[in-house]
Amino acid sequence: MLLLTIVLFSTPTFAQSTDSIKAKSKESVPKNWHQLDFGTSGFQGISLDNAYEFLHRQGLTSKKVLVAVIDSGIDTLHEDLKPVLWVNKREILGNNKDDDKNGYVDDIHGWNFIGGKDGKNVKEDSYESARVYHQLKSRWAKFSGNPDKLSPSKKAEYIMFKKAEEAITEGSSAAEMESLVKMQEKLMKGDSVIRKEMAKEEYNIADLEKYTTNNKDAKSVKSMLIGIGKANNTTDITNTQILEEIEGAIRKADAANTPPEKFRKQVVGDKESKFKDKKYGNNDLMAETPFHGTHCSGIIGAARNNGVGVDGIADNVEIMMVRAVPDGDEHDKDIAYAIRYAVDNGARVISMSFGKDFSPQKQWVDDAFRYADAKGVLLVHAAGNDNKNIDTLDNFPTPNYIDGKGRTLNIITVGASGDPKNGGLTASFSNYGKKEVDVFAPGVNIYSTIPGGNTYGKASGTSMACPVVAGIAALIMEYYPSLTASQVKNIIEKSAIIPTEKVKLPGTSDKVMLSDISKTGGIVNAFEAVKMANTISGGK
Repeated sequence: MLLLTIVLFSTPTFAQSTDSIKAKSKESVPKNWHQLDFGTSGFQGISLDNAYEFLHRQGLTSKKVLVAVIDSGIDTLHEDLKPVLWVNKREILGNNKDDDKNGYVDDIHGWNFIGGKDGKNVKEDSYESARVYHQLKSRWAKFSGNPDKLSPSKKAEYIMFKKAEEAITEGSSAAEMESLVKMQEKLMKGDSVIRKEMAKEEYNIADLEKYTTNNKDAKSVKSMLIGIGKANNTTDITNTQILEEIEGAIRKADAANTPPEKFRKQVVGDKESKFKDKKYGNNDLMAETPFHGTHCSGIIGAARNNGVGVDGIADNVEIMMVRAVPDGDEHDKDIAYAIRYAVDNGARVISMSFGKDFSPQKQWVDDAFRYADAKGVLLVHAAGNDNKNIDTLDNFPTPNYIDGKGRTLNIITVGASGDPKNGGLTASFSNYGKKEVDVFAPGVNIYSTIPGGNTYGKASGTSMACPVVAGIAALIMEYYPSLTASQVKNIIEKSAIIPTEKVKLPGTSDKVMLSDISKTGGIVNAFEAVKMANTISGGK
């Protein structure tokens, strides 16, 4: 599941899955607040300009670093991303041949693991809880024996079934379904009028604020959507995003009664249960749903100092898009192969802004983690947006191996921070965990690239915090290329700034120290990180 937050405030049942930032939006908050230095600006950013000034004083030159973004897709035509897209020089575009013999035809800028050979793509998908529940229902729904007497593998399967059963029946009442369906019908009715009167299929909140109408249904929907925008402190959310959010919520609410549609199987055509069947997908990286991946990519590496749009964090990167995350829950096989594809094609950092509550083929992802670790690749993963403690509640993929043989050491798990002027020092939606969340990073109202060629907008989520950390990791590797992934991870964590004041426990009004809800107790800082990297590398 993509870890972006959109709150549909008129539907209270969304509270667990899509929390919001409740603070009032202030025009005084700069678009690039997440990059600013607290001491000079008063905003709790990552001190990026100070980091660059320090690096330039050292007289260092950078070496290009490849960052893979496993996500929903990317706008390959965007003015701020075209200059930084990875180009597979071993492949000849358009000749319909696998020139580099890696199993993927015309993979120029990356690969789409949720596409079909006929050019079709998976756009929406079901939730893993529903897939697990209906797959195992016939085997375990009527089981009344003692689970402790089952074999270890069967006991684990039974426990997973019971967990899925609880997840999809919790809160899935008839009243909830009725409320969601009515909301969807109302929005679709007014939306159709707005699209016609605006003469555009997709519009955002900013467009609505300038739009006038005499149509009653359109007026009502305009008011509702503007309210959603205010609840999220943004005018960049689009009508299609909101309608997709409602459709997903309806699928989730109805999961206990209706087996999930096999969206992926209808399109991809591989043998999903066979891990060795790996030559599937296509090279379409736009694929109808590139908002999330485009936004995350821009945070990491949008072309700097080019006079347009935004500046990414790292100044000498290439972005590889590996499409594996639909509107819904990703499949373990796709994530495992996405990681392997990125590693095999030279990525040094992999940014992973997705997560889910179940991982039925976790061993495949674990093996991919081990593979990345062995190749010296740093993984950066979003902690999730359910304001829950992931020390005790799952947000897959997790570093702990399912076979009990240790955990991945080359991964940073990132919670979302904000700013006292921008929603609070901790984002109200962010997951947390003293053992499982390593650091916090800016993830509230982050301004970055969005699809449209020359379009930009804000989004919030641990999805945005994750690429902030991936960008800092890439920056360190550019200027200190001899450092290992393990060293870079330690530098980012040990250089994090530890707040002296208490922060809000996400989702509550309780106050705690950040060290109570994360391993380092710190918020990442690029300036402190490059200074530490310089010292470790034997610099001045």
